[in-house]
Amino acid sequence: MRSRLGMGRPPLQGLGAMTSRRIAAVAMLAMAGSAALAQWARPTIRVSDLRPGFKLEQLFPERFGDWVIDPHVPVVLPSPDQQALLDKIYNQTLARTYVNGRDEHVMLSVAYGGDQSDGLTVHIPDICYPGQGFKVTDSRDDRLAVSPGFVIPVRHLLTTLGPRVEPVTYWVLMGDEATVSNTQRRLVAIRFGLRRLIPEGMLVRVSSINPNMDEAIALHARFIDDLVASVPLQDRERVVGKVNFNGSEKS
Repeated sequence: MRSRLGMGRPPLQGLGAMTSRRIAAVAMLAMAGSAALAQWARPTIRVSDLRPGFKLEQLFPERFGDWVIDPHVPVVLPSPDQQALLDKIYNQTLARTYVNGRDEHVMLSVAYGGDQSDGLTVHIPDICYPGQGFKVTDSRDDRLAVSPGFVIPVRHLLTTLGPRVEPVTYWVLMGDEATVSNTQRRLVAIRFGLRRLIPEGMLVRVSSINPNMDEAIALHARFIDDLVASVPLQDRERVVGKVNFNGSEKS
């Protein structure tokens, strides 16, 4: 009797095998679905492709306020290995030295990359200056107010190479936001990625030769204020990001 009653039931060992196969099949379907979803959600549209014809030479004027390019001061070029790395990261670079009526000199260096999909590919001065033999002896984060109604999150560095003391002020445009940290850049990349967009990025660096960091920072602030004011209104947010004095996005 027990034998006949048990004939209609699968052995426990067979039941376990069937359950394992079902679990494996469900897992495979879930993985396939996740892969398909990840592929679908992967950013594919470069913001840079929506703005053709962009040129750094046109965005940053050769003359503004009391500042003009000093043709007598040679631009210090990076080492060949540093230049090779920059060429991989950026699509365009710009390096100029400006002088004003008081014979104050400021160096401007800008680097633009059209694909900042991971938010980390910019080559920030904290890394590139030591890579060229400089020591970074001071670092300060700041918020720089410039006309007309913008505030830029910036980082000040004090760098030295032998007797050369070069204070640096810089910020990084990631998408539509000025940033100073990798965390900020990651968040911007994620925000753009949710819209399937690949953000563009731009590093803006200002520096001068001055052993007094506070004096240099004040000079940089005046230079940046004059520079931003000279950029055409329709392009200004592309240089400083969409942030106003209250720290909120401009409409």
